[in-house]
Amino acid sequence: MATVREITVDELAAARDDVAPPVVLDVRGRDEYATGHVPGALNIPLDELPGHVGELRHVGPIAAICRSGRRSIEAAEALGAAGISAVSVAGGTSAWTATGRPTHVG
Repeated sequence: MATVREITVDELAAARDDVAPPVVLDVRGRDEYATGHVPGALNIPLDELPGHVGELRHVGPIAAICRSGRRSIEAAEALGAAGISAVSVAGGTSAWTATGRPTHVG
């Protein structure tokens, strides 16, 4: 198993202002995603990720996020194994909301 690089929610927030920000990929289930997610995040549940690897090859770097960071590590590892640049967001959306950052519902 390859080591997955993790970033903090502060690093994610700062990277979203970059010229080429990472795509935020929320790998939680659809119901979890609907209750609140990082604005602009793409939702592909972890169990559906293998079927979407081809389309993700061309979106640029990916910051995978889940509720706490466990599933996002799995996702970043799988994406990395497929040759896609991906990091995991430590603490997930729980850490994002704990810092008072906005979420989108729906």
